[in-house]
Amino acid sequence: MPRAPQTLDAEAVRSWCAGALEALGREREEIDAINVYPVADGDTGTNLYLTVESAARSVTALAEAAEAAGERPDVAQVIRAMAHGALLGARGNSGTILSQLLRGMAAVLAEGSDGDHLARAFAEAADAARQAVAHPVEGTVLTVACAAAEACAGGGPLVTVATTAYEGARSALERTPGQLDVLRRAGVVDAGGRGLVTVLGALVASLTGEAPARLAAPAHRPVLDPGCDGWGGPGYEVIYLLEAEDRAVERLRTRLDALGESLVVVGGDGLWNVHVHVDDAGAAVEAGVEAGRPYRIRITHFEGAAAQPREPVQRAVVAVLPGEGLAGLCAEAGATTLLALPGAPPTGAELAEAIRRAHAREVVLLPNDTELRQAAAAAVEQARAEGIRVALIPTRAAVQGIAALAVHEPDRRFDEDVVAMSAAAGATRYAELAVAEHQSFTSVGVCQAGDVLGLIEGDVAVIGQDLTTTARTVLDRMLSAGGELVTLVVAADTPPDLAPTLERHVRATHLAVDTTTYEAGAGAPALLIGVE
Repeated sequence: MPRAPQTLDAEAVRSWCAGALEALGREREEIDAINVYPVADGDTGTNLYLTVESAARSVTALAEAAEAAGERPDVAQVIRAMAHGALLGARGNSGTILSQLLRGMAAVLAEGSDGDHLARAFAEAADAARQAVAHPVEGTVLTVACAAAEACAGGGPLVTVATTAYEGARSALERTPGQLDVLRRAGVVDAGGRGLVTVLGALVASLTGEAPARLAAPAHRPVLDPGCDGWGGPGYEVIYLLEAEDRAVERLRTRLDALGESLVVVGGDGLWNVHVHVDDAGAAVEAGVEAGRPYRIRITHFEGAAAQPREPVQRAVVAVLPGEGLAGLCAEAGATTLLALPGAPPTGAELAEAIRRAHAREVVLLPNDTELRQAAAAAVEQARAEGIRVALIPTRAAVQGIAALAVHEPDRRFDEDVVAMSAAAGATRYAELAVAEHQSFTSVGVCQAGDVLGLIEGDVAVIGQDLTTTARTVLDRMLSAGGELVTLVVAADTPPDLAPTLERHVRATHLAVDTTTYEAGAGAPALLIGVE
């Protein structure tokens, strides 16, 4: 019989991370099915899986880099990579809390990795996670984490500590319905807590070679009282990574706490992951802009989340948008949205996650950016491998995506809907106004820093000194080839008289053309123009 390990080494941490990912993959649907708090949107298992998947990618990248350099990472480096990957890829309320639990453990295990250090690591993790949540609630993953730490507080041999922590967490999980009314009425345990028990079970398996007995699947689907703890809360989930100083983050916590609920801010050392449920998604993003540099922004519309976990819908649209105003607008129209800010386009993995999050059998993907072509294709391939029917409409600008979404009819046959949306997008010519950051050669001459550039179909067509004058010139060139509808999308920092001026210009010079204006919010180009 192999001797029980006395310390947690790098290989054991890698095995733990891989085992946790595998276990969450097996149990993801069961955990999703019991997700009733804080929102009954049936995605806790998926969010935890994606969080650990990001952690596993980080651990693998560390191992590959070390191998290339002829080195072997130690346990401190591997656990830090696991925690950092989880921070970068944290999804949802429970995933964000799990990332902070791993960060708290990493801080202690970097000092030592025997049983006593592991017991301290569990205590530090539980404390760090509780501090990250604005308003901790008992009967949740926080309660389960605290119980794990308390169960093994006395320390001891490594395997004993890990096993005792797991058993303490499992017992606490069974008690969660008695601590949170919504769980009791639904007849389920906490979904996030169950996910944590699964992760701790993977740790035991990595140390002993034997996985604990799997938790029983729920005997029935959760049932909530109509009108009681069904969805009456904020309409949007907002998540973003944030580069900011500690003092700015403290101010951000206060502001976001006043804006919404389910606030969790995790991380440190200048990099944070922010999660909050709000009605005003734009205000939540703007608060992040004031605090530092937010990126990888994800805005999800809860769509009046039902008391029952959702069955997959037949069809959904996933759209990438350059500004929280447009993202909110398209979310209200029923789309699952991702926010793309300058310099921070979504990755293929994030697009694939959005396709999964749409929770549909058929998905139409609108990337709305030529630079996302490869990432979108990779996401589609991954989603199709998971059994989702996906159509990629290669929209090159947000205005084409808006046009496609406007003709989307989920009751049509899938192929017919895709053809109609593709036709609407293809019939929309697009332009963008931007300000040159430095001197550059273009197809129409040399521009200087500060010049206004009018790009039509991606190519510089006009160089001007004034935003309004340049916009008028671009509009006239586009309308010289005909058009029935002009769409203007203005950013938050665009002069307030720009859109009204352009609308008057179109009415005066192109009598048969209608104009529609949308506000893109922060992070979008100064002006986007579409002509259908």
